[in-house]
Amino acid sequence: MAVLNVNIDHVATVRQARRTDEPDPVWAAAECELAGANGITVHLRQDRRHINDRDVWALKESVASKLNLEMSMAEPIVKIAEQVVPDQVTLVPENRQELTTEGGLDCVKFEARLRTVVNRMHKKGILVSAFITPELEQIAASAETGCDAIELHTGAYANAKSERAVKKQIAALEAGRDFALEQGLIVHAGHGLTYRNIAAVARIEGLCEFNIGHSIVSRAVLVGMREATRQMIELIDKYAKRLD
Repeated sequence: MAVLNVNIDHVATVRQARRTDEPDPVWAAAECELAGANGITVHLRQDRRHINDRDVWALKESVASKLNLEMSMAEPIVKIAEQVVPDQVTLVPENRQELTTEGGLDCVKFEARLRTVVNRMHKKGILVSAFITPELEQIAASAETGCDAIELHTGAYANAKSERAVKKQIAALEAGRDFALEQGLIVHAGHGLTYRNIAAVARIEGLCEFNIGHSIVSRAVLVGMREATRQMIELIDKYAKRLD
């Protein structure tokens, strides 16, 4: 059954809007864990637009579950990961002007760099996941470069406007899952998932971890971080159990 990692980047986004010290993402992480989250995800961007270095170090000391650091393969960020040693890194593409991560990491184009980063993370005992679109060549490259896991980009599914389009994207995710499992990869999923669209993805067998952030933080503004996390866990469990 899949578990939930809560991405708390946008707690820091609110803080950075006023360049102050609240809300503190470290406190938010504790609330998520008290609700039953299996992990905390943060993206340390090169521009530090939300999560900063202090946050990452404080979370390393305080997170009792799994700490998943989303990151680009830029050398300064890779060095920070080697120093912090999170439980897992998820390698993502990163563009300066994007609102959020756009598309998946091109593991084929950047195969040499990916192989180097994976080896460096493994030397520190860090699990490596690549955030990719569900394309067979990207999955194959992830496996060939030594990644332990992949996170299937669910953005195309989240943006699908018709029932036909939704079914097409679910089929693509299922095909990606099948091929990834054949390659010996652990399979995660995330991007654009909300309380309204989680059902179809939660029903996909073989996905062991969801990374969800913006929707949970948005609901937390109204109901609190612990309750928002609890509600998402409840939905994931509800739809996954229909497969039992």
